[in-house]
Amino acid sequence: MQYRNFGRTGLKVSELCLGSMQFGWTANEQTTFQVLNAAFDAGINFIDTADIYSRWVEGNPGGVSESLIGNWMKDNHIPRDQVIIATKVRGRMGAGPNDEGLSRAHIFNAVENSLQRLQTDYIDLYQTHAYDATTPIDETLLALNDLVRQGKVRYIGCYNYPGWRLMQALWASERMDIARYDSLQPHYNLVHRDEFERELSDICQTYALGVIPYSPLGGGFLTGKYRQNAQPPDSPRARGASRYFNERNWDLLGKMETLGREKGGFSISQVALSWLLSNPLITSPIIGPRNSEQLEDNIKSLDLHLENEELQVLNDASDWKHST
Repeated sequence: MQYRNFGRTGLKVSELCLGSMQFGWTANEQTTFQVLNAAFDAGINFIDTADIYSRWVEGNPGGVSESLIGNWMKDNHIPRDQVIIATKVRGRMGAGPNDEGLSRAHIFNAVENSLQRLQTDYIDLYQTHAYDATTPIDETLLALNDLVRQGKVRYIGCYNYPGWRLMQALWASERMDIARYDSLQPHYNLVHRDEFERELSDICQTYALGVIPYSPLGGGFLTGKYRQNAQPPDSPRARGASRYFNERNWDLLGKMETLGREKGGFSISQVALSWLLSNPLITSPIIGPRNSEQLEDNIKSLDLHLENEELQVLNDASDWKHST
C-alpha cells in the first residue's frame, strides 16, 4: 500500500479509501468487521462514512455505519492514530426542523452524536454532505472552524459541491481567514467524467484540494457484472447502473476487459480503479466492498500500472466531450 498527501496538507492517506455505506445495510456486523480487519491489514488507513448511513433502511435511525466502525476500533484495540476517519454532516437525522442542514445548530449537534457513535474524541475529516442553500456559507464555515479550533475536527471537506459553491466557500474562508475545505468528494469514474472534468478539476488543482471520488466503479457497471445482451436483475443497484447502458459504454467495457486480460488477467473493476489512480490529481478513490472478496479484488488494482498509450485508449473511449 502506498500513501499520498491529502491535498495541500501533510496528512498521509492510503491510495484506496474504504467506503462504509454497505455497513449495516448489505453487510452485517460480522461481515463489516471482516472487511475492516482485512482492509487495515492491507494497509488501508482511510475510512469514509456518514451519519446518515444507513438511514434509508426501514427501522434504521441512521448512524449505524459510524457505530460499527467505533465498535470495531474498540473491540480490536485499533490505535486511534493509525486510522483516518472521515464522516459527513448535512442529511436529515430526525423529525425536527433543525435535524438536517448545515446550520451552526445542526452541525454542533451532529458532530457530538458522530463522536459518540465513533467512540472517539476527534474526527480526522469532517465533510459537508452536499451544500445547504438555506444556510449562509459563512455560518457553516465559521461553525466548522470552531470545531477545528476545539480539536474535535482536524480537517474539513465537502461532498458533491458544484464549482460555483466550492469557489464561494474557498473565497469565504480566505476572506474570513478561517479553516477552508481541504478536499472534495466528487462523483467521478470512467463513465461519469463530465461534471468533474468540466468545472471541478481545475479548482481542485489550483487550490490543491484532495480528491476522493465516490462510486469509482459506476454503481457496479464498471465491474462487468452487467452485459449488453443479458437481462439485468431487478434490483435498485441494477436500476441505478442502467443509466450507463448505451453502445458507447458497452464498447468501453469491451476495451477494459481486453486491456485487463492483456496486462495479465486484471478485472474490469481493477482497470477502472487503476485509471483513477493514474491521475495525480486523485488522492484516494472510495471503494465500497460488501465482503472481503470484493475488497481483495479492489486492492489488486494497485498492482496494475497503465501505460500512457493504454490510458489514452480508455480516455478516448470514455471522452464525454465527443459523446453524442
